[in-house]
Amino acid sequence: MDGKTVSWFLYLIECEDGSLYTGIAVDPDARFAAHAAGKGARYTRSHPPRRLLFTLAFPDRSSASKAEYRLKQMSADEKRRFAAVSRKVEPIRPESL
Repeated sequence: MDGKTVSWFLYLIECEDGSLYTGIAVDPDARFAAHAAGKGARYTRSHPPRRLLFTLAFPDRSSASKAEYRLKQMSADEKRRFAAVSRKVEPIRPESL
């Protein structure tokens, strides 16, 4: 690596049928595009993604994976509430405007 810090992101996708998909990635926007193109996870190939609900940065893959596990233990309603709260406290990235 060239000395840059690589953040990992936990992300939550809302699918066309209203279901939710949870994952981690270095570039969540590119990963969402892959899911939308049918090149993502098996789940999103049969449940096309509608929108990226939220992303949350972590300093490394390990901490992102642990957060992913915890989020996957939640019900869909709990995940939606978590996403709503997370969007309110996360700083807005200029590239997302």
